[in-house]
Amino acid sequence: MKFKLDENFGTRTQEIFRAAGHDIQTVRSQELQGCLDRNLYEVCCKEQRCLITLDLDFADVISFPPGSASGIVVIRIPRNPGFALLEQLVLQFLQLLTQMPVEKKLWIVEVGRIRIHQSEAGK
Repeated sequence: MKFKLDENFGTRTQEIFRAAGHDIQTVRSQELQGCLDRNLYEVCCKEQRCLITLDLDFADVISFPPGSASGIVVIRIPRNPGFALLEQLVLQFLQLLTQMPVEKKLWIVEVGRIRIHQSEAGK
């Protein structure tokens, strides 16, 4: 699957996705750091890439409707987490991804659970 990793993810996270066989682009590699959230959402829609982010603003289904996107994944982590926790949440997401599609949905990945929102337009 095609993903875009937001600017708060590093090389080690990219490698987890690549090792799982996914096509990865990053906000940094496209020099989109600091761009407006709306611009990033539109780039992801145009490129048909699922956005992976830590930014809770993307959980706003009115501003960023999942039904118009290739998927939005918000990973919720506590303040100052270690890489081990981030890796655990990414692997939790990738495991569920093998069982159900993320396209046109908002997934909020938290410790111990994943909440999935699908807009009416995406049904």
